[in-house]
Amino acid sequence: MPRVNPEIDVQLLLGLRQPPIAIGFLQSVPAGLPRWDGPALAAGCGFWPQAMAGRSFYTLASDHFNCAVGCHTHRLELSPERAGELGQAIGLMTDCGYIAPEEVAGIPVLASTPRAVAYGPADNPGFAADVVLIAAQPAQAMLLYEAALLAGAGNPLTNVLGRPACAVLPLTVQSGTASASFGCKGNRVNSDLPDSEMYLSIPAAKWGAVKLVLTAKVEANANMGHYYLEKRAAIAAA
Repeated sequence: MPRVNPEIDVQLLLGLRQPPIAIGFLQSVPAGLPRWDGPALAAGCGFWPQAMAGRSFYTLASDHFNCAVGCHTHRLELSPERAGELGQAIGLMTDCGYIAPEEVAGIPVLASTPRAVAYGPADNPGFAADVVLIAAQPAQAMLLYEAALLAGAGNPLTNVLGRPACAVLPLTVQSGTASASFGCKGNRVNSDLPDSEMYLSIPAAKWGAVKLVLTAKVEANANMGHYYLEKRAAIAAA
């Protein structure tokens, strides 16, 4: 994905704790991009904060094997000796009441298996991205949602899911529109997502259009905020 509107700093504009990141589901290993060389992580969503820290890198299926559910949403086949871990994980989740068995079939999954999954800063990732992911407080996510609507990257009845958080990525790819995730417990543990934040996922092809209208949406909401404050004060004083 090429650099898009680098003069618009979305993190600064919205006051985000972390910058937006790009994620790509690639059919070949990206040339010139380093492979993840850090420690083994407990879940694929653990790569998200690494990209938010400014790193661009790619991963292979084996880098995701410690999270069977994440492998499922990304359509990554577990090694033969670990093939039973998905059933074990889902069994644990259903046994403790975390998820109902009938919910499993509805979890979004990528349509095809990627050769590599790449991560990097949203505006200059170094690879062809599929989605842009933003960790945001609800008020910040609302502004991004409104910008996505105006840019043709969303719809009024936005797709929203809770668990697993990583399923918001194939959901966005499948729908071609912005999708939201409340952030599941596993994600909050493995990505250190604060309880005050959630995720908004936007198709990478539409990220530039969203950025173009975001400033106007921020200004419009500020103007409406002043109006509502003045109206409330006037009614209280009457």
